[in-house]
Amino acid sequence: MTFLARRDFSTMQDRMNRILRESFSPESPEGTLTTSNFAPPVDVYEDEHCITLKIEVPGIDDKDINVSIENNTLTVHGERRFEKDEKEENFHRVERMYGSFTRSFTVPNTVDPEQVSANCEKGVLKIRLAKKAEAKPKLIKVNVEKSMEAKSPSKVA
Repeated sequence: MTFLARRDFSTMQDRMNRILRESFSPESPEGTLTTSNFAPPVDVYEDEHCITLKIEVPGIDDKDINVSIENNTLTVHGERRFEKDEKEENFHRVERMYGSFTRSFTVPNTVDPEQVSANCEKGVLKIRLAKKAEAKPKLIKVNVEKSMEAKSPSKVA
């Protein structure tokens, strides 16, 4: 097992600082702290009635989120805007991601595109994709008739 010497750790830290400084400097082609692309995490689950997506979108206004479905593709687009209350020079660290995002999901043919709903609560966007009636499982009751012999007791004469 190898250990990093203090000199190696210091060199690695200097390299990381340089990369971060270049990435977030106003002169860099990437832009400033306010511009970056990110992909919010998504949970997808399904039951017999619908497919549900839960997308983490804390700090994003409802008006900055668009949900659309077209050609069996569900697209979620949004933007988390940088708070302009403080100047970027005053920040010591910015770890939250800002900018726009787009997530696309292939929707199975079992989904009814007319029955899609979305609501946002506590920073979680919940999208429900209802399944078509013909795609939902059906319970078929099987009637079993008893044989004639089992219905009436045999008569001995």
